[in-house]
Amino acid sequence: MENRENKVYEYLGNLGIKYEKRNHPPVYTCEAASEFTGDMKGMHCKNLFFRNKSGKKHYLVIFDERKEVNIKNIGTKVGESNLSFASEERMMKYLGLTPGSVSVFGLINDVENNVQVFIDKDVLESEFVNFHPNVNTATLNIINNDFHKYLENCGNDINEIIL
Repeated sequence: MENRENKVYEYLGNLGIKYEKRNHPPVYTCEAASEFTGDMKGMHCKNLFFRNKSGKKHYLVIFDERKEVNIKNIGTKVGESNLSFASEERMMKYLGLTPGSVSVFGLINDVENNVQVFIDKDVLESEFVNFHPNVNTATLNIINNDFHKYLENCGNDINEIIL
């Protein structure tokens, strides 16, 4: 687990991206995380990993944790009529992550750029964003310009949506 986290710090360091880190006990929901990170500046983001019906396409959808969204609406936004949550095995295969630690930083492990990313406009415009560093025992706060720098460097297909 520590290796996944250190890989994020190394990757961000290589890009010259600064971040503020907060350690906390393991959390598995945004609600649980807010007890430890609710006072951190910026937007706290929810990251959901989906697959299409055939299992040939995979999507990472990122939005403000305070937004209420449903899978059907997300499917419409990504152009799929039948999305479902990806299995734990697919999560590990494509993002190198386990449930509870899904994060935009999982794209570091998607070396073949198989995962399409859909990010809500509000996240892309937020001054600061908060994500787990591929483990659910810490949260990183990053300024918007550095977040965009990270996204550009990943090489995945990044799409803006409005949820």
